[in-house]
Amino acid sequence: MANDDLGRTLRRLRRLASLTQEDLAERSDVSVDVIRQLEQRRKHSARLPTLHALANGLGVELTTLLGDPPAVSATGENDGPRFVAVRRAIMPALWGPEPKPPEPGFSLHALRERIAEGWTQYHSAEFDTVMKALPDLIADARTAAASSNDDDRDAGYAALGKALQLAGHVAVRMGKTDLALISLERAIDAAGRSSDALLRPMIVNSVAWTYQRQGRLGDALSIALHAADDIKESRHTGTADGLKVWGALTMSAATSAARSNDYERAAALMAQAENETARVAKLPEGGDSRMVSVFSPSSVRIERVRLAVQYGRPEEALGLAAGMRLSKDTPPSWRTWLLLDVARAHTDLGNAAEAVKSLESLRRVAPTWMQHHTLAVAIVRDLWSLPNHPAGLSPLAEFLGVAA
Repeated sequence: MANDDLGRTLRRLRRLASLTQEDLAERSDVSVDVIRQLEQRRKHSARLPTLHALANGLGVELTTLLGDPPAVSATGENDGPRFVAVRRAIMPALWGPEPKPPEPGFSLHALRERIAEGWTQYHSAEFDTVMKALPDLIADARTAAASSNDDDRDAGYAALGKALQLAGHVAVRMGKTDLALISLERAIDAAGRSSDALLRPMIVNSVAWTYQRQGRLGDALSIALHAADDIKESRHTGTADGLKVWGALTMSAATSAARSNDYERAAALMAQAENETARVAKLPEGGDSRMVSVFSPSSVRIERVRLAVQYGRPEEALGLAAGMRLSKDTPPSWRTWLLLDVARAHTDLGNAAEAVKSLESLRRVAPTWMQHHTLAVAIVRDLWSLPNHPAGLSPLAEFLGVAA
């Protein structure tokens, strides 16, 4: 795969991990010479197996090394006026006016619906749409939190927590992890002012994900396990929503363990989570599924596929994915990741025709998401470099600009 920023990103991630080139070579089983050539940009490309190995040696997702798909339109202006408005919403200017209480006719229900729709759009990778809406969502939530009515103020703080959590997720997708943590810390503060006992641990899970993106795997593992234990000790796993939050935190901890090269611990945590998924459907129905953590038999299996393919177990990944039936509440983003991971596994095994079939399905399901996804492009580049192109590859290569 060719990537002008690959060498610069590789060097930055290696230094963040406090590794020398020799250390990374030992951890990834990639020669020091290849690492040196990539970092010095004397070599501008690498095959997927090499990139996989380097990402594993660094303890990061492959997409972190390749560069995340943009959370904005193709203009690439992720620091343009729209994002400035998001920054201002997260961090209002010093000495600015305090939020005024809501005026008559203000609807908390309508605000919650707008925030829930924002999460739906986020999971559908409609990041540009979410960015447009975020400043008003956060401002209206702050207004709701200024209510003189105790119950309305409580609900307003809960809405503010979810809106700031959404802003944190969008910031991560734009590569602004420090801004994401500021937004998430403010979300946790808002959650603490509400009576929603599950909101804080949900936001902690978002913090753990952000730590993962920063390479702070030990911190991510620690806070996810701590929050999951708190939920169990508080007996919130007796409700569907509480069990979902616990499950999402446990899966997050498993991901951190796997990226720390402790695959056995990761597998044990995922097995623990999978054993609990059957209880979700048996418990009383929870709240709005758009606003609660994703946790179901489908989501656990999808995450197990992702971990297997990321850590060099493509046969295991394909075995887990075979015949999988996705539940109705599986977000589109999880469905698309599954197709991409299956394509990765087939590519790793040299099954080019099957990889193309998965990529064709991905194009039908999420064409815009795929077009901007660096990993999808990397897979097609690898397949395009083969001497014999499988049927269906040429249209994909043209669609992604690889054949040009």
